Amino acid sequence: MQEANFSAVTEFILIGFSTFPHLQLMFFLLFLLMYLFTLLGNLLIMATVWSERGLHTPMYLFLCALSTSEVLYTFAIIPRMLADLLSTHRSISFRACASQMFFSFTPGFTHSFLLTVMGYDRYVAICHPLRYNVLMSPRGCACLVAWSWAGGSVMGLAVTSIIFHLPFCGPNVIHHFFCHVPPLVKLACGDNVSTVAMGVGLVCIATLLGCGLLILLSYAFIVAAILRIPSAEGRHKAFSTCASHLTVVVVHYGFASVIYLKPKGPQSLEGDTLMGITYKVLTPFLSPIVFSLRNKELKEAVKKTFLSKL
Repeated sequence: MQEANFSAVTEFILIGFSTFPHLQLMFFLLFLLMYLFTLLGNLLIMATVWSERGLHTPMYLFLCALSTSEVLYTFAIIPRMLADLLSTHRSISFRACASQMFFSFTPGFTHSFLLTVMGYDRYVAICHPLRYNVLMSPRGCACLVAWSWAGGSVMGLAVTSIIFHLPFCGPNVIHHFFCHVPPLVKLACGDNVSTVAMGVGLVCIATLLGCGLLILLSYAFIVAAILRIPSAEGRHKAFSTCASHLTVVVVHYGFASVIYLKPKGPQSLEGDTLMGITYKVLTPFLSPIVFSLRNKELKEAVKKTFLSKL
């Protein structure tokens, strides 16, 4: 009987923007521009780092990996969301929904791991500068990036497998604009749904908080080391190398905490949709802006590589 229930749902209906019927064209144009800017900004960062030999350092290798994760993350969600804004047929197949969850969670988790690795990179550069070339060797950096992607893939696969092994008995309307865990769990049936939902939630929150605490620990040592620098110019120079990373961390964890750490309670569809937009569209949109504007070396390299040829 449970097997029959499991096969009852073959597709889902995404109704995230159905409560904004008169704003859908405006949302489409706005999100399309933001997506194109996000894509262009991250590709520009990757192309600049690739073409400028002076940027072939661990910090910029990690930045390239971070840009790659953001391109894949937004590609898994936004094109489908844009198509749904122009369509009246918003169904998504069971397999496509599972694929979307996996290909959004994998770069999402990887993004958190890479931000943690970048915090460690800044810690080594400022607190142990004489050992930097040894601790952050090309092979070591490649391993850190590979482990970040491996960890993200394992987490994405685990969450997706757990959610889509739940039985879905009948209702198939997802109150969101993509295949997200909480609205999908509400559609599942069975005795262990609440336990599975709690387990998945704890895994996501523990991963988010674990990475956040490691970053905080790195910056605690960094701040202590910077305060010991005698000159104001030296302190400013040391802190400026961390400014862009720290800003992205604040934006990333600020919006993520709104999504994953919000208190349980009645929440409107409009509220869920707008909160989802902040994390799925706005955060990736802001990242390349922050790294381009707050990183003087990268900004100069972009001007040298591309703008000088115009």
